[in-house]
Amino acid sequence: MSIAENLSEVRQRIDVAAHRAKRRPEEIKLMAVSKTFPAERVREAYDAGQRLFGENRVQEFAGKIDALGDLHDADWHLIGHLQTNKAAKAVELFGAIDSVDSLRLAQKLNAAAQQFRKKLKVLIEINVGGEEAKSGVAPESRELEDLLVAAPKLDHLEFCGLMTVPPFTDDPFEARPYFQTLRELRDRIAARRLPAVDMRSLSMGMSHDFEVAIEEGSTCVRVGTAIFGDRTKP
Repeated sequence: MSIAENLSEVRQRIDVAAHRAKRRPEEIKLMAVSKTFPAERVREAYDAGQRLFGENRVQEFAGKIDALGDLHDADWHLIGHLQTNKAAKAVELFGAIDSVDSLRLAQKLNAAAQQFRKKLKVLIEINVGGEEAKSGVAPESRELEDLLVAAPKLDHLEFCGLMTVPPFTDDPFEARPYFQTLRELRDRIAARRLPAVDMRSLSMGMSHDFEVAIEEGSTCVRVGTAIFGDRTKP
């Protein structure tokens, strides 16, 4: 199947999952995760109507952007772990960083956004599974509280919600408790009505489990393989 056909199928699956959860399909954004795929595949998705894209690495995307610079209404998000020494380059390249996992990184992003005179959208990444190999702050942790409290002072960042990558499992239904954990955490934070903290976005769910994530409240699903096919490199 072509990328256009894959996109159509994924959107249909989103619609079905949304209706099953008694939600409106338009509440759920589809992010095409284009990491490791060449610029021509990204352009093919764009030509099929896709506008929201997720990339994992700053350096990899920097190598693509020259070939994609004419796609002026594309929305580029960084969804992979970001080292603080690459914060300025990330701010230059991306419209949003969906993987903020420390106050120090948020401060670096804020300083860079001020320099570039832009308001940068960010999500806080939550390590719901407590996996040592994954980035993200722990739910209810001091690091998370520090980020939330500091938000009003980081005036070039727009805190929009939470993101997670749950522990991988072959059975998508086993991811449900992790999605529930993130949604419940989001709801508790939202109930506090903290200044400069918006919790409308809940980015969770990938190719193998996004339908379950939608049932648990996801507002953005990050789909790569189901759109672009198997990756040729890690």
